[in-house]
Amino acid sequence: MRLALLGCGTVGGEVVRLLHEQAADLAARIGAPLEIAGIAVRRVGRDRGDLPVDPALFTTDPLGLIKRDDVDVVVEVVGGIEPARSWLVEALRAGKSVVTANKALLAEDGATLHDAAAEGGADLYYEASVAGAIPLLRPLRESLHGDRINRVTGIVNGTTNFILSAMDATGTGFAEALEEATELGYAEADPTADVEGFDAAAKAAILASLAFHTRVTAAHVHREGITEVTAADVASAKAMGCTIKLLCIAARGVDAAGRETVSVRVHPAMIPLTHPLASVGDAFNAVFVEAEAAGQLMFYGRGAGGAPTASAVLGDVVAVARNRLAGARAASESAYADLSVRPMGEALTRYHISLDVADRPGVLESVAGVFARHEVSIATVRQGPAGGGPAGRGSEAELVIVTHVAPDAALAATVRELRGLEIVRSVASVLRVEGGA
Repeated sequence: MRLALLGCGTVGGEVVRLLHEQAADLAARIGAPLEIAGIAVRRVGRDRGDLPVDPALFTTDPLGLIKRDDVDVVVEVVGGIEPARSWLVEALRAGKSVVTANKALLAEDGATLHDAAAEGGADLYYEASVAGAIPLLRPLRESLHGDRINRVTGIVNGTTNFILSAMDATGTGFAEALEEATELGYAEADPTADVEGFDAAAKAAILASLAFHTRVTAAHVHREGITEVTAADVASAKAMGCTIKLLCIAARGVDAAGRETVSVRVHPAMIPLTHPLASVGDAFNAVFVEAEAAGQLMFYGRGAGGAPTASAVLGDVVAVARNRLAGARAASESAYADLSVRPMGEALTRYHISLDVADRPGVLESVAGVFARHEVSIATVRQGPAGGGPAGRGSEAELVIVTHVAPDAALAATVRELRGLEIVRSVASVLRVEGGA
């Protein structure tokens, strides 16, 4: 079985190493040896250290490599939308199986790849696109096909989890925790995709598509990053017996007309320390799946890095190679449900709101009236002097309010009205609360 490898960076280099080191075992598992037909790169002459590969295999012509008759499987670890999409469509339409780690492409236009795979009768596998080495997509795609998944909640970005874990452990602010993550290699020089939630949103779209048999794209996902999370937010979460995580949440529900829908969102949220995801620290990933028959399942492990991601890539390579030798094909895309995606305003959630207010009689009554007008029920209220200083007539006080579950639109409208009250000096913090009653 001959492979065309597109890309030879951190992940691609590890794929080459594992193919070399585990050649005998991989051949035994598949029933035939795996050989690299060629490796498409930007610069052929680049120093690649002691990579165990013949330099003659490198080429700057990926499309020419894909079109070769002796190529059976195309492995793409380049990333981005174009030209990766064109390369993979070419391969799939020609009947060549594809293994990709390209979450951005799958989340933006996975439909085009699935359609090309169906047209060419080829396999499309992408376990490495979400949560690195964690075996997650295959269980959603195959193992749980006899069940009904109702909700998927996950920590799927290691960089943001490291930052929030550091803030929780040391009390440091976001900027300082990001600097530490960058120094340790957990954050890119430009961390925007991670800290603003773009990476997690792409993964959320892929998870929702598989879990709910519906084509969900990144454009459907409500996205918020962690840049506004403060040390005070983390301290407030601790006071409630919670911690803050950047969560991707995909859930079934019904709209106003009673039709089944799905909601997909990515945002920071407080979760109780008793929740299974609360203990996931450092740069680890974990995904919590709730199914009707199987119950609660959790998948945990390293979600990024060259070796873990390459492990997932090679797992897919073994699967597609076996299928080709057997003259078989994996199950095609399952998008039969075709559920509509609810807007964020209809998602049911809870809010934690911290207000700096005037310290005078009637303030709590006025604030409570705003919640009542928007039909949002208050679960708890904590009141004290702002900044921990002495209270007194004319000074400021802090109100920390946690709501019961309500539509996000009603909660957002409540916060907007609160910002306009004369007695509210500022809305210091707004965070969603998940995983509690």
